[in-house]
Amino acid sequence: MYTGQTVFSQVMAFLPLRRFHTCVKRFDGNHKVQRFTCLDQFLVMAFAQLTYRESLRDIEVCLRAMQPKPYHMGIRARVSRNTLANANEVRDWRIFADFAHILIDKARHLYADEDFGQDLQDATLYALGATTIDLCLALFPWARFRRAKGAVKLHTLMDLRGSIPSFIHISDGKLHDVNVLDLLTPEPGAYYVMDRGYLDFDRLFRINEDQAFFITRAKKNFRFKRRYSNRPDKLNGIQCDQTIVLSTFYSARKYPETLRRIRYLDPTTGKRLVFLTNQFELPALTIVMLYRARWRIELFFKWIKQHLRIKVFYGTSPNAVKTQIWIAISTYLLVAILKKELGIEQSLYTILQVLSVSLFERTPILEALSGHNSQNQDLSYCKQLSLFD
Repeated sequence: MYTGQTVFSQVMAFLPLRRFHTCVKRFDGNHKVQRFTCLDQFLVMAFAQLTYRESLRDIEVCLRAMQPKPYHMGIRARVSRNTLANANEVRDWRIFADFAHILIDKARHLYADEDFGQDLQDATLYALGATTIDLCLALFPWARFRRAKGAVKLHTLMDLRGSIPSFIHISDGKLHDVNVLDLLTPEPGAYYVMDRGYLDFDRLFRINEDQAFFITRAKKNFRFKRRYSNRPDKLNGIQCDQTIVLSTFYSARKYPETLRRIRYLDPTTGKRLVFLTNQFELPALTIVMLYRARWRIELFFKWIKQHLRIKVFYGTSPNAVKTQIWIAISTYLLVAILKKELGIEQSLYTILQVLSVSLFERTPILEALSGHNSQNQDLSYCKQLSLFD
């Protein structure tokens, strides 16, 4: 692959450009555009993500200072902050959302054989969660969340084989988490792990009817009738394993079938956790371990907030914000694809750190990464969140 190209060009070589141009054509993204195309926009924004640029002016100054290297990186047009701001403002964010889903499909295929710690044969385990990205209400008046606070929400369904997001929905901060279940089409045989914010028996019953499995936690005011009890595995913290039906009128009407209730005592924290599921075959401890794997989506949210530019935005319109978030997600996926395609052993964090200081270098990307001895990092690295170890 290396023919004197910059590291940035070698990274972008993993982009399926034909499919990117299909996305652009679908939404007429290059209509009346003469110089700064949608591809230029994507490359500049990806560069900003990889090098942690702080603002539009920062992007402009950095790229102009490195002339003519941006041309050899694939950025053909001269970059100015006004041109980039206008592109983020007016070009449909769905171009980059559609392209991100193309990268999602590619990444999920590459990580399909990853182990997530539990043997479920060929079943897929999803974790569903949401994170709030705070915004200044004075700059983002359309994103009103509370009286004096603005926010958008990033709703994510993550495939835990490889920690790849398979579904993402960006909404205003007021959208309740449970409403996202209406946007999902459950896969038969798949497992959906979610916290108590998604406890809605009408929606959970639809998952059950689609022959998928859910694992969630019960609320304190949960009312039920016990039908049958299995012998609990108290040595492993399982205090009870029951088959139940809902006892309140409206809940029973929304979910008329039996549920499985598992009460677990966490030996490390001493907390009692109550789980609900429609999976009756797996051991109770396995259900608990599957729910524990849900924590990976929280690590994902913390990781992207730390290492991608989705907390400080280059534009203030809804279109600019969504464009930046989708390109950030595409950058994350692209580096994950690169890691798998090239068989790189370093963590995603390490790869991003190396790329951030070597994008302009004309050296083989494997050589740039192999020059970094991941075994001799200082102790501060141990405090960083790590995915794809």
